[in-house]
Amino acid sequence: MKDVKINMLKHFLHTLLLVYFALILVHGQDQTGFISIDCGRQPKDSSYSESTTGLKYISDEPFIEGGVSKSILAQYKPNLQDQVGYVRSFPQGIRNCYRINVTAGTRYLIRATFLYGNYDGLNQLPEFDLHLGVNFWDTVKFDSVIISNMKELVHIPLKDNVQVCLINTGSGTPFISALELRPLKNTTYATSSGSLSLTLRADVGSTINGSYRYSYDVFDRLWLPYNFNKWTQFTTPLTVNPGKNYQPPSVVMSTAAIPINESSPMQFFWTAPDPNTVFYVYMYFSELQQLKANESRAFNITLNGELFYGPLVPEYLNVTTIFTPSGVSGGNFTFWLVKLENSTLPPIFNAIEIYTLVDFSRSETEQQDGTLSFSFP
Repeated sequence: MKDVKINMLKHFLHTLLLVYFALILVHGQDQTGFISIDCGRQPKDSSYSESTTGLKYISDEPFIEGGVSKSILAQYKPNLQDQVGYVRSFPQGIRNCYRINVTAGTRYLIRATFLYGNYDGLNQLPEFDLHLGVNFWDTVKFDSVIISNMKELVHIPLKDNVQVCLINTGSGTPFISALELRPLKNTTYATSSGSLSLTLRADVGSTINGSYRYSYDVFDRLWLPYNFNKWTQFTTPLTVNPGKNYQPPSVVMSTAAIPINESSPMQFFWTAPDPNTVFYVYMYFSELQQLKANESRAFNITLNGELFYGPLVPEYLNVTTIFTPSGVSGGNFTFWLVKLENSTLPPIFNAIEIYTLVDFSRSETEQQDGTLSFSFP
């Protein structure tokens, strides 16, 4: 899928601008297995801890041959995280690849970040392709000079290295701001074959105008806020137990959304341009209210009118993860959270991730092109 656009009342895409502006200052935790590469950072042997996350970045010089180090314009740097202040640009060659050593058989989150920042002074947004090895991963496009574009992949390397490649397609010079690899648990995000490309990760009912990542999230997943005008925010100051597998962070799970009209269901849907596209959906729920003896919260989850899961009774301050174990396809997807008749309280919704299945055995020319829109009406 070469062009993925998310439209949640235009809010979600606009929030990308906040990714590097509104992360809360935190202290670093264990970063074992983390690979954090600042592309274009000078001098070539430099390293540092990013002030807002505590993540330890190194220069990309050991991982790439060629390319030119450039700084984004100074006017864009205030309040940005350090790793997007420089880029490595590739004005020469059709294909330029980073080679990064990894542990074969380990499931990784691989994130490539691109922030143009008019680094070349041309004020012309480029477009280019991103490959993993010889296989097409995605097309990199931009909506603004200062809005970042991030591509995330959940992937298990079969060898002891991965190659992330930037491909010049004749629509501007490829560049990259940062490359980050994070080991995940092999018991999570499982597929029968293929890898998972992130389409959406939303902190539903968030109370901040920013995002959360490490060290709130032990896997350094990036959670962007989403609120909808037919839903109201619901929060707790208490810690939510993230569980042992997917471990969505407590700060994400401690906020949620419920319908303003408590008798109304909660709905989200999307349409894929290719009906053969397979999606994996991960929904996270937690009860944030200590229920009284005469109170109950129970609801069903339906997909396209059919029962998908239920009844669901979220546990108090514990995470329940509901997901599609074999993926779903067909082009049109409508999920409903529907209150049971004997429930005194409406559905609650804390967080969601949606991924697209990527088959890296296919060549670039076999990939589908289209636009994907999400809505939480």
